[in-house]
Amino acid sequence: MTTRYVMQRDTNGWRLQVWVAFGVAILASAWGVLDLPNENMERAFFAIGLFFSVFSCFSVAKMQRDNRDGQVDTQGWIFTVWVAFAAAMALTTWGLWRMGIDPWHKRFLAVAWLFVVSTTFSLAKTIRDKHEAEMLEQAMQDERTEKPEASPA
Repeated sequence: MTTRYVMQRDTNGWRLQVWVAFGVAILASAWGVLDLPNENMERAFFAIGLFFSVFSCFSVAKMQRDNRDGQVDTQGWIFTVWVAFAAAMALTTWGLWRMGIDPWHKRFLAVAWLFVVSTTFSLAKTIRDKHEAEMLEQAMQDERTEKPEASPA
């Protein structure tokens, strides 16, 4: 019996949209950080919060995808990934709340930060989907080359 594979690829338009959205989110956040009217320490805090959020989002996305068909990561790693994600979200929220800036600056930074978080998950999924489709395509090609067509007798 032959195994049938269904391979769904994202369109070029979708991939472009995901990358553009991620880039716009990062640029908007960077603009918000650079435009802060406060001390460099607050700028540095929020920039670090953004990096922490992006990397923890990538970690959560990867861990979830790796374990979707059954747990392959240790409980310790899964716990660490979720704690890092919760810490990134909570600490960045707390720092933004405590900043001595105008409410409209806070709202702008909050929206830009949440835009970064959501686009990071979309980007992680898009990159992983492309990788898995390429792996599946390679496996199908390898299977075809290993099994030569049976010639009619």
